[in-house]
Amino acid sequence: MQQSPVASASASSILQIHLATARDLVATARPIARRYFRQRLTVERKADASPVTVADRGIEAELRAILTARHPEHAIFGEEQGAERLGARFTWVIDPIDGTKSFVTGMPLFGTLIALLENGRPQLGLIDMPMLDELWIGEAGQGTRLNGQPCRTSGCSDPATATLYATSPDMFTGTELASFERLSGQVALRRFGGDCYAYALLAAGHIDLVVEVGLQPYDYLPLVPVIEGAGGVITDWNGQPLGLGADGRVVAAATPALHRWALGTLLG
Repeated sequence: MQQSPVASASASSILQIHLATARDLVATARPIARRYFRQRLTVERKADASPVTVADRGIEAELRAILTARHPEHAIFGEEQGAERLGARFTWVIDPIDGTKSFVTGMPLFGTLIALLENGRPQLGLIDMPMLDELWIGEAGQGTRLNGQPCRTSGCSDPATATLYATSPDMFTGTELASFERLSGQVALRRFGGDCYAYALLAAGHIDLVVEVGLQPYDYLPLVPVIEGAGGVITDWNGQPLGLGADGRVVAAATPALHRWALGTLLG
């Protein structure tokens, strides 16, 4: 078996090796997404009724091939093909097209999400928006960058001036809907849509809160280094760190103070 380049690298260079791999994954995924966007595609329904296309599957297959060739000892967890080698020190998490509903309806606000976990904790996260030519990269312990330039959250700590996003009001039901309505009734503005782009906008300082439920690990794990590296906070609704076993309820905020308020309001 070909030895991974990480095996012979110093500790200080491991992250840079992985970042180079992540950039290559984005460079591979972008042209595939662009080629299929606004084309007539067959849209299939998965077991959970969510849509999937040849673009989703094609991107993930290409990214898995790259990862298997370069880092054969790493685990991979992707939306379309599931998990392999879980339990490894490093795990790559892939959402080839986050926002497939936007993608298939011609809306350009879909993205490719990539994360690298070390011992279960996100160390590297990328949000790439293929049609907008915007790439956010977050590294644990480092600042987040948008197209190579540092970006920061808004610094908002007052809910009365905050802008809140969620992908769809349809994701909330029962007590979760009541909690969301209680929170959203106290902010300055609430908007829906955007999928992963809402979190990218939060990291860039344009909005202040994102609250969602029903997310999968490939939806939220790539967001963690991006939000944290920009000065924000992202956890589950109980304030616990997001990992592979989280329940899919996510709160992301521009500041610790706004995050504490959001948790307290949601749990009421």
